[in-house]
Amino acid sequence: MSGDEIVLRLCDTCDGPSWDGVPEAVADAGLEVPVRIEMQACMNGCARPRTLALQGVGRATYFFDGVDPVADLGDIIGTLRAYAAAPKGWIEDARPCGRLRFCLRGRVPAL
Repeated sequence: MSGDEIVLRLCDTCDGPSWDGVPEAVADAGLEVPVRIEMQACMNGCARPRTLALQGVGRATYFFDGVDPVADLGDIIGTLRAYAAAPKGWIEDARPCGRLRFCLRGRVPAL
């Protein structure tokens, strides 16, 4: 993982809407920071499926559950933009994240 790269981890274990539209939306978003999408086995958010996480070197880690990959697609992109622009990944104003700000279950500071 490069220092500027964001890793978007998408849970592929729980049933729910498909993540299929996410890679294309991320590629089309024109983000200034490269985003690597990784499918991840269970991230222990099964009580409120679909889960995703954001990580980056020197950045806070975020964990979201109850995400709808179709309905929340614009908010996923908004969250990636906010995360990329935030110093050390620490998003101070979550309004650009839309509904995802209510799906946040954990934020862990960078090491």
